[in-house]
Amino acid sequence: MEIRKIAVLRGPNIWAWVQVLEALVDLQELKDSPSDSLPGFNERLMAWMPSMIEHRCSIGERGGFFERLRRGTYQGHILEHVTIELQRLAGCDVGMGKARETTEEGVYKVVIEFEDETLGLAALDVAFRLCQAAVHDRPFDVAAEVKKLRDLADDVCLGPSTRAIVNAAEAREIPVRRLNSGSLVQLGWGARQRRILTAESDRTSAIGESIAHDKDLTRQLLRTVGVPTPEGRGVSSVDDAWETAEDIGLPVVVKPRSANHGRGVFTNVTTREQLVAAYDFIRRTEGSVVVERFAPGVEHRLLVVNGRVVAASRGEPAVIVGDGRHNVARLIDDQLNSDPRRGEDCSSLLYTVELDTVTLAVLAQQGYTAESIPPAGTKILIRRHGNLDTDVTDRVHPEVAARAIEAAQVVGLDIAGLDIVVEDIGRPLEEQNGAVVEVNAGPGLQVHIQPTKGHPRPVGEAIIDAMFPAGENGRIPVIAISGTLGKSSTAKLLARMLARGGDRVGVATSDGLYHNADPLRRGDFSGWEGAQSLLLNPNVEKAICEVSARSVLEEGLGFDSCDIAIVTGVGEPDLTGLPETLTHEQYVQLIRAIVESVPENGFAVLKADDADVFAMAEKCRGSVIYFAVNKLYPQLAEHRRGGGRVAFWDNGKIVLSDGLKVWLECPFAPAGDERQVQAAIDDALAAAAAAWGLNAMPGQIAAELIAGT
Repeated sequence: MEIRKIAVLRGPNIWAWVQVLEALVDLQELKDSPSDSLPGFNERLMAWMPSMIEHRCSIGERGGFFERLRRGTYQGHILEHVTIELQRLAGCDVGMGKARETTEEGVYKVVIEFEDETLGLAALDVAFRLCQAAVHDRPFDVAAEVKKLRDLADDVCLGPSTRAIVNAAEAREIPVRRLNSGSLVQLGWGARQRRILTAESDRTSAIGESIAHDKDLTRQLLRTVGVPTPEGRGVSSVDDAWETAEDIGLPVVVKPRSANHGRGVFTNVTTREQLVAAYDFIRRTEGSVVVERFAPGVEHRLLVVNGRVVAASRGEPAVIVGDGRHNVARLIDDQLNSDPRRGEDCSSLLYTVELDTVTLAVLAQQGYTAESIPPAGTKILIRRHGNLDTDVTDRVHPEVAARAIEAAQVVGLDIAGLDIVVEDIGRPLEEQNGAVVEVNAGPGLQVHIQPTKGHPRPVGEAIIDAMFPAGENGRIPVIAISGTLGKSSTAKLLARMLARGGDRVGVATSDGLYHNADPLRRGDFSGWEGAQSLLLNPNVEKAICEVSARSVLEEGLGFDSCDIAIVTGVGEPDLTGLPETLTHEQYVQLIRAIVESVPENGFAVLKADDADVFAMAEKCRGSVIYFAVNKLYPQLAEHRRGGGRVAFWDNGKIVLSDGLKVWLECPFAPAGDERQVQAAIDDALAAAAAAWGLNAMPGQIAAELIAGT
């Protein structure tokens, strides 16, 4: 078996409305060997991948794919299912796949949905090797390969905070585009786009983020406006630190001036010896040192979004229990770090507990070291603030919420994580000496999404609702143009019509990218890249995208829907760059892709006197505007009599008619030979009809038609 070629279809395509890998797979000597004819193959595959019992396959019920294996199916189909399952085991929510034999015997097109391109390709490679091993009865370490894929997913896939926001955006049909290999994501298109970077938005103040990073400055600002915070200050030496601690009153907290996630924070410091150790450690690892009053109580994390508390979690101390046999280091690993929720990075709900200076200091306060063997049943504190895992959103007192909101506003953050130490979050801070101890930019969301106790909170939805108020989806009008002739000229004419109305129009054609009439880049942009270039540009209010049949076949569409789809005609197909085996019907399907992407409130502008184009109306969810030179053309005339919109040329005039009522009548008499005149009229009819569908004013359409003759 051989994979000859892999195409990455990053947009809606002829197979599905999701991004897919399209692998051309040659079964070679296996082309006549279904799964039930290969000794031991089914048993090996089902033993290696037991979770595929959930694949319903064409049978439509649990275990359906395994039943297909027993009946006999071919390696292309098997490769599809194994690749999907490997991605799912790595943490991706994918499920769509197809395997279709080509006109060449034993050669299949295997189509597999992917969430991340790098991970999808890696899963396909593992699936190919796994299937080969199962065929030839060779050993294969499935667990090791799945672990590699999971590790890869941790590196390349969106983290839980970003994913929560993206999922919320997708649920509201807001377009999503990842802009780098990290967590920078564009939401929406063109002039209506917004951006996020994990749990920061493009409205998150850089000054606010800088203030939040400086814990001493944050505390000073909050105290100035009356938000309860621990008394304290930055210190410049050990002696200064001890003098400050004595002034404030022991116990105190010694922590870095700039740090997050509780790194290097020493709490409940009661002696000079402990303070010196904490001071020296922070100076070596983090830099400047702050000493502040120790606030007794329980750590809470409140999430503030756009002036509203949307979630709150309570922390629990990290504790181990002695067994009289194992030392503290072993008990930490067995009782704390064995928790699958713990990990080394921000994608984990809880962090791995390390035997660092902070942990050792907490142990020393209790008379223990890492090598101590605590008596059975003895509880040992490891971290005072270790597990933010209990949802308490419904218990937050209104005055506490008000203080949290005020703190976020004073710092200048639209999205903020407030660390509050208090005995009871259901009582005002002032009643119990509670305090806001940190304000964090870019807070982690996973604790609110997956609490161990209590209800998950829709924090991603809260952020999206703040960025896109009800009724907004971040989309700009997209006009797609496909067909055999006249795409570029129609696109440019339409752009000039829309620009007359004051719109900033981006155009992507086979000869370049344009902003209104100004060229931006030369080259062929009649595909995915061209559309994406326009939709990335914050200066574009309307995007006109030429779409070639080749780009649909090789890349998929550069958008998930278009407000207007214009098909200029099929006629004699332009097969440039397309496979010689492509049939006329398949070519029409490629052209028709833009029509299928029109929503219910959109329009397809179709050439009525081209039978292939006229038939595309059946696949359009929106309305149809037909155009033809001859107003008496039967299909156009019938549509007009039924009250539909039409565009035609009549005695030197372009006419746009809503049923029998004329909406626009404008002189249009282009110069040139018969062929040139015909092409110019077709372009004008298609462009005028599209502008009409976009609610352009009659005057701006007419002005451009007159200017062009």
